[in-house]
Amino acid sequence: MSADPVLARIDADLPQALDRLMALLRIPSISTDPAYAEACDRAADWLVADLESLGATAEKRATPGHPMVVGHIGEGAPHLLFYGHYDVQPADPLELWRRDPFDPALEETEHGEVIRARGASDDKGQLMTFVEACRAWIAEHGALPCRVTFFLEGEEESGSPSLVPFLKENAEELKADIALICDTGMYDRQTPSITTQLRGMLREEVVLRAASRDLHSGLYGGLAVNPIHVLARILAELHDASGRVTLEGFYDGVPETPPEVLEQWAGLGFDAEGFLGRVGLSQPAGEQDRTPLERLWARPTAEVNGIEGGYTGAGFKTVLPAQARAKVSFRLTGTQDPEAVHRAFVAHVEQRLPEDVTAEFPMGDGAPATRMDIDRPEFEAARAALSQEWPKPAVFAGVGGSIPVAGYFKEILGLESMLIGFSHDDDGLHSPNEKYDLASFHKGARSWARILGALARA
Repeated sequence: MSADPVLARIDADLPQALDRLMALLRIPSISTDPAYAEACDRAADWLVADLESLGATAEKRATPGHPMVVGHIGEGAPHLLFYGHYDVQPADPLELWRRDPFDPALEETEHGEVIRARGASDDKGQLMTFVEACRAWIAEHGALPCRVTFFLEGEEESGSPSLVPFLKENAEELKADIALICDTGMYDRQTPSITTQLRGMLREEVVLRAASRDLHSGLYGGLAVNPIHVLARILAELHDASGRVTLEGFYDGVPETPPEVLEQWAGLGFDAEGFLGRVGLSQPAGEQDRTPLERLWARPTAEVNGIEGGYTGAGFKTVLPAQARAKVSFRLTGTQDPEAVHRAFVAHVEQRLPEDVTAEFPMGDGAPATRMDIDRPEFEAARAALSQEWPKPAVFAGVGGSIPVAGYFKEILGLESMLIGFSHDDDGLHSPNEKYDLASFHKGARSWARILGALARA
């Protein structure tokens, strides 16, 4: 089955596809606010009806929170599991919106027309690009070129409390050959990407205690140990002069990025100084022997997120504090073990404690990184299909943050995931005046149509 008539159908039916997206965007499916529970339920019903209009067998599945939507359509290989989420962030502060966030409209901007509404980019617009690609395949050929299971969540924006139990309870039904996740973006407006590595996270808090109470620095300063001084030294020694993390065994399990991927990244022409200049900085920090994109996408980090101790209010108080605390996060890559990094951090602190200072660690929870097997033929097939649609070739990209569902799919369902989406950095996710480029919606649907055909052939 050729994708060419499918692409022509997507072009011809763009107005109707927009009408469908606008209808979904009008539903204020805010998952974190109980006042919008009925709207979340209504959005799930809307999606069930829309999937049924394709010929899918679709159901709204109850959870302790908001419902999941599961649908099945097609036959043959491969079997694809498509994930998206229909819930959205709250729209507050409303006074910063230029229009009602749940009254979607097209607006003209410097980058062309955009769809302005809460959820336009995160994630309803992204979700519907895939649905519209499926609709066009069925309209032209009477069937999809492969088997698809839709899995649409209603709690992603509120921490996904029902996700893991639902995956475990329905693992057999949801197992497939590969998962497709649409909750991601492009490298830039001309360069699509497939996210193939996601850093994990370890969150730590350390509290140092010394004297039994805050002391007057005039009476005790110079003789009593100051826990802020001790903490500052410990935190400073988390890195060496080259930017490497000094925890023992920290780099165990950290892989080298394949040369062909580094070559793709080099071709992107990433401007580190310009990237930093947008936030008032100029010089790249971190591991000096790594390229800037490696540091952002593929290397582990240790960052001090906050320090507290002593008196920080108005005026001045010459106090020698009894305690000091810090919060530290570690971004993990490859097969780094969060528990092993936690133990190394505890040892790093305890080995540097002087007499009279003790340490407590109230927090130490984390999740490992997710790395996709890009040697599987589906990845190169999808990359080639994306490259046909956009001005510049698609790249295998990394993401500095985390997308937990990809890790859950791997852990619970045994699935590799391809993360493909068409959002942009300026879409205003979680912010007032969220938008989704009309080109992202249109060419996103065309991209998925190409990918479906390519995966069926692969």
